Amino acid sequence: MKKRLIAGVGALSLAVLGFAMPSSVAAADDSKCADAAVLCIGVVTDIGHVDDKSFNQAAWEGAQAGAKAAGGVANYIESSAAADTEYAKNIKLFADKKYDVIVTVGFLEANATLAAAKQYPDIKFIGVDQFVSDAPANLAGLNFYEDRAGFVAGYLAGYLTKTGKTGAVVGLNIPPVYRFAEGFKNGVAHSAAEQGKKFAKTKIVYHPAADNAFNDPAFGAANAAQMLSQGYDVIFAAGGNTGNGALLQIAKTPGAYCIGVDTDQWGTVPEAQPCLVTSAMKLIDKGVAALIAQAKDGSIAGGNYFGEVGLAPYHDFESKISMEIQDKVTALVPQVLDGTVPTGVKL
Repeated sequence: MKKRLIAGVGALSLAVLGFAMPSSVAAADDSKCADAAVLCIGVVTDIGHVDDKSFNQAAWEGAQAGAKAAGGVANYIESSAAADTEYAKNIKLFADKKYDVIVTVGFLEANATLAAAKQYPDIKFIGVDQFVSDAPANLAGLNFYEDRAGFVAGYLAGYLTKTGKTGAVVGLNIPPVYRFAEGFKNGVAHSAAEQGKKFAKTKIVYHPAADNAFNDPAFGAANAAQMLSQGYDVIFAAGGNTGNGALLQIAKTPGAYCIGVDTDQWGTVPEAQPCLVTSAMKLIDKGVAALIAQAKDGSIAGGNYFGEVGLAPYHDFESKISMEIQDKVTALVPQVLDGTVPTGVKL
């Protein structure tokens, strides 16, 4: 079952908790989690960190917002390896302390999350980027149409490129990342066709290794530098700290544009502002907070929920992008976000 979590989809505009662990852990007081009156929320990150200025950070901020609204407690554990055994161990740390809601962040945690939801039926689970089939009643998958955000970002890129060469430096080739990258590529192609131009095929570079695919800024920087040296002048960076490395590299090249991901990275990666024309956003924080509110009031149900996606504001680039281009993007965005204009991305 698919559920629209949020009606509107546009967005233009340690102290240890008593755990024995190798992972990084937050430290809010959770001594009363067994008390039904206290809502305790645990976040288990993927191999990225809660300060990755992107994906994991957005989920953690959503959990904090949800806890604050509910008068509850939020803590996190940063997973140290991309392995089901690691995720299961970290989930168990929260479950053993009687947490009410456990948020697992990332596609790679899907198997461990499903198994834990079956093992702990009294705990509500929120799996970010986890499309669940035959979900138990206590498991909600929070998903996004990343291809739509990527498509409108690519459409803009097609109007900004002067060389006709656009690229993307991204994380591991998993469904959410693939949707971002393919959406971007198809958006560029749509823009080129609209202009009657023939561009080089958008170059997409995926990180090859699961264990640090989203925490390898050197990889991001090296591949962005290579693209820049080959004349690519608009580059989409989508891969946590790996993508951040690409953004920082592109920011050193006058005249090149970069596009961020997940959050409005104008604020989270200010060093990238010299090139950061926009970000392809998925509002993870808002989605996590909304599902926590449903967990608190008892209205949450098992199944799949879809949160908001869109483009971040242009910030300082607003005065540098012609009104003609801005008007074209503004007109296209709602048509892409509601599915009227298809992205062409298939999974």
